[in-house]
Amino acid sequence: MRLGLLTGMGADWRETLARVQVADDLGYELVVSPEAWNISALPFLAVLATNTKQIRIGTSIVNCFSRTPAALAQEFGALDVLSGGRMVLGLGASAEYVVEHFHGVPFKQPLRRLREYVEIFNTLISGQPLNYEGEIFHLSRGFRLEYDRPRDHIPVYLAAITPKSIAQTGAIADGLFPIHWPMHQFGELRDLLAEGARGAGRDPAAIDMAVQTYHFVLDGSNDDDQWRAARRPLWHYINRMGNFYWQMLERHGFEAEVAASRAAWAQRDAEGALMAVSERMVREIEVIGPIESVREQLQERARLGADLQLLHMPQGDTTEVARHLEALLR
Repeated sequence: MRLGLLTGMGADWRETLARVQVADDLGYELVVSPEAWNISALPFLAVLATNTKQIRIGTSIVNCFSRTPAALAQEFGALDVLSGGRMVLGLGASAEYVVEHFHGVPFKQPLRRLREYVEIFNTLISGQPLNYEGEIFHLSRGFRLEYDRPRDHIPVYLAAITPKSIAQTGAIADGLFPIHWPMHQFGELRDLLAEGARGAGRDPAAIDMAVQTYHFVLDGSNDDDQWRAARRPLWHYINRMGNFYWQMLERHGFEAEVAASRAAWAQRDAEGALMAVSERMVREIEVIGPIESVREQLQERARLGADLQLLHMPQGDTTEVARHLEALLR
């Protein structure tokens, strides 16, 4: 069972750093930081790169519209030097609302842009001259990214949720960041990745499935609150994150929950929209139970095909977080 963590800077970046250092010492494999429309993920990665020893460090995710591929290659090249070759680029298309109404960039050809972006990024990190003729990017002066590189490839993991985008991930990337994917459909997810990998002449087994995994611990004192907290991410993605996610959840067999939640939300019934997320849906997509059960569920998800599971950083002070993280590994 391979585990990683997802965390932003938090209210106190020093406290967050201390928690990541605990995870580093315990053997957690990867820590990733989100961005969306919040502050940049990259400066804090430099802090992590220079204050940890072995944990890999990345983004989950930055988008492929607000920075050029060359700009991101420059930044990740520097971070790879600072970390001693431990960086992972987590990249995605984001969504029309964020790209157009936060960054002011037209949201066009997201799949094609991701492909060209990865190819350009890989070229620059490898040290090859940049001569690229694509549908979107036309680069012909042969620039090289010159630096004392610790390696000539930085792994690229893509966020993808549609069958077409998942197959493309298998063709061009080193890993996939799935979110809200039912555990008993991990096999189908692997099949889509394998289809893309084989079409590109790649080994399907080399593509890492790094599943974002919400987990909630029940201890008998706050179980109702924890169940509400477990429903909240699904409620949010069904009703407040555009069309892609609720359509994905419908494809996964949760048509009734999606329809009921969206109907309640349309009537401005936030409570009804939240409670429409069923226990079945939560248990299939997330992990909830006493700490021993949470650990067993994570192990089961690993057996079903989750190569690496990215857990949201637990709450509490550093001592409490350390106990929590250690308990998951026992």
